[in-house]
Amino acid sequence: MATDYDAPRTTDILGGGGTALDELDIKPTAAADTDEGEILETLDLPGADLSALSAEELSVQVLPKQSDEFTCMGCFLVQHHSRRATGDGEQAYCRDCV
Repeated sequence: MATDYDAPRTTDILGGGGTALDELDIKPTAAADTDEGEILETLDLPGADLSALSAEELSVQVLPKQSDEFTCMGCFLVQHHSRRATGDGEQAYCRDCV
């Protein structure tokens, strides 16, 4: 059956057929009265205890940028020249950032 959506409606949407919001039986719900900071303090993540590492000194060998590497201006990572997509000199971008 075809429906003409442009035709005026015959039912009264706002009239007495509906129930007023004041008449509805709405029961108040108990809202959680907790601080977000308290929730985060009690959250325990397995393997996230880094207190044992604080006394240990971590050392990493840092190498300067090599002659066959460039710094991508999009992600600022040092990449091998084979990963270079566009740009010359200072404005080079890697394949992931293009």
